[in-house]
Amino acid sequence: MKILSAGQFRELDRFTIEHEPVASVDLMERAAEAVAAEIAARWPQDRRIVVFAGPGNNGGDALAVARLLTGRGYRTLSYLFNIKGTLTEDCATNRDRLAATEGAEWTEVTSQFDFPVIQPEQDIIVDGLFGIGLNKPLNGGFAAVTRRINESKAPVVSIDIPSGLMCEDNSYNDLSHVVRATLTLTMQLPKPAFFFAENRRYTGEWKTLDIGLSAQGIEQARTGFYLSEPEEMKAMLRSRPLFAHKGTMGHALLVCGSYGMAGAAILAARACLRSGVGKLTLHTAHRNLLLLQTTVPEAIVSPDSDGDIITHAIDSTRFQTVGAGPGIGTDEDTATALYDFILQQNTPMVLDADALTLLGRHPGWMQRLPAESLLTPHPKELEALTGHCSDSYERLTKARELAVRHNVYILVKGHYSLICGPTGTVWFNPTGNPGMATAGSGDVLTGLLTGLLAQGYAPGDALRLGVWLHGLAGDIAAERLGEECMLAGDIIEALPQAFKQIKETSSKNIRL
Repeated sequence: MKILSAGQFRELDRFTIEHEPVASVDLMERAAEAVAAEIAARWPQDRRIVVFAGPGNNGGDALAVARLLTGRGYRTLSYLFNIKGTLTEDCATNRDRLAATEGAEWTEVTSQFDFPVIQPEQDIIVDGLFGIGLNKPLNGGFAAVTRRINESKAPVVSIDIPSGLMCEDNSYNDLSHVVRATLTLTMQLPKPAFFFAENRRYTGEWKTLDIGLSAQGIEQARTGFYLSEPEEMKAMLRSRPLFAHKGTMGHALLVCGSYGMAGAAILAARACLRSGVGKLTLHTAHRNLLLLQTTVPEAIVSPDSDGDIITHAIDSTRFQTVGAGPGIGTDEDTATALYDFILQQNTPMVLDADALTLLGRHPGWMQRLPAESLLTPHPKELEALTGHCSDSYERLTKARELAVRHNVYILVKGHYSLICGPTGTVWFNPTGNPGMATAGSGDVLTGLLTGLLAQGYAPGDALRLGVWLHGLAGDIAAERLGEECMLAGDIIEALPQAFKQIKETSSKNIRL
């Protein structure tokens, strides 16, 4: 699914109006009908609908929603803010339609405004003050209105985007003047700002509404941002050849686990083996040997000469790929071993956890990484490579620049984990849940990605599919155990069901 900028959405509206063709006010009516239907499906008719409409087309949407809900038997109270006397044509049309609607209560605000008394248990607020066209922080009277909306404690439904929130970059915004929606009903496609953690308190739950914007226009829109979808994962997932054997399904090497961190090696190894890889070798601290051979008998264990840490690299040219980092520590002898592994590799490798910390200490090593390698930092690990990031938008920007500059893939872990490719393309992943915020979850992902790469998946496909599977397995585990009780091992146990679900189902409900 494409994710478009504010300018591209405006162009898509124009394209739809010109090529369907459809009058702009009729396209507005489609949007209002979809919003009104969603509100009616969620709240009964005994709730009062309080509408705040701005002077632009977002305000026109809101006024049309008020009219339609009045027709459905709701009591509606609407405020149209026309301080400068500059309503858009479609907003003015919907003002006149609302004025002609029997039973609709409304006020056109041109100067002084007395905020209504809101009953949180009785009222639903519809926010239609400003849409995606906003290009500067709210101030003055409109900032005061947003503050009062937020203080009301009533459920808030924002149309398209919460008023005051920019469509993409909010690094320069005054977020104290942004409506905090309970539900955001957005038109056709999600907005980029919806995928950033600090904006969740403003968007609340969000849902896309299909209002019939031109499929041709969407197809022609050029963008570097996408939301991964189930059908894509099903197409990526390979069928195992009928005559497959362990020698044809790839041999992976995992470099993980100093003494005392054998758990990281166990989790990564089990996940790697669950990926479908043919063979797995573990290179780990010598004192982990007995534990690993006992807990992961399917893996070959290559003990380091040092008992406590990894100090040397074995010949890795006979493996299809190398995954390194979980639990290896940050000793300089380990750093030297990691660098030796990097120098040996001529195929993409997976680097996570301590390996990323060591890369941050030796930034020149980035230039020696095999092309299209997979780096999987969480936000703090990313900052070891990019420097401090003030918010999610800057984090995305820096991760994207890093991926392009070094011809690698960067996964920034989190809800809506973002994947930055070496061409500048960015994918957001919708699977996963807060229960996966537990020690070892990243080690599981490292093992899974290493196993997929070893089987011959293209690096971008391995990363996108692996992140999807990891999140989906987490969702399956959360459904069975609850988010609070999940352990990293539960994600591994759910991987078989995740693989089956992708194969058997072309579409799944993903919690947004």
